[in-house]
Amino acid sequence: MHDQPGSPSSSRMLARYLTDIEQLLDEQHGEAALREAFDLPRIAVALTDPELRCSGEQLKSWCQQWIGPSGYERAAGGLDYERVGRSVSERVAQEGGATPESVPTRALKRLRLRRHMRTPPRGFSVSRSENLAPQQAEAVDMCTALVEAARRWYARSACHDTVVQANLARLAVLR
Repeated sequence: MHDQPGSPSSSRMLARYLTDIEQLLDEQHGEAALREAFDLPRIAVALTDPELRCSGEQLKSWCQQWIGPSGYERAAGGLDYERVGRSVSERVAQEGGATPESVPTRALKRLRLRRHMRTPPRGFSVSRSENLAPQQAEAVDMCTALVEAARRWYARSACHDTVVQANLARLAVLR
């Protein structure tokens, strides 16, 4: 038997969810993309819990840990990750903190529905956001930061987490 972890698994459900957000941005549906993107921390935190629960404090902690690259990548990017991270963390914690620990049913249901959809071609380019109005540019920044955070979280942590993988499998078979 090997003690080495296998190659990371992937979640088509999660990948489709992230691609849908990018597609919404590409089609200039910023508000819809933001609604979906703001659910990413709830989804990630819930997937790490055996009972699919999350709290405002867990959401804030997830945002602090995963939003924005580390080190020189943070300095090299044009995105102000600290500002975006603070803004996202505050909004997500406010919206998700109504009860001390709750199951984000709506967010998980929308994630689960992604397994039935075909993945559209990935076509969003952040460079397209250069000529947007400030409010639209902020939506693109927040969505981009959250999508990057979710991808980083999945690749570095969730793909090796048995609770996350079990929860994704549970969601995949729910009808």
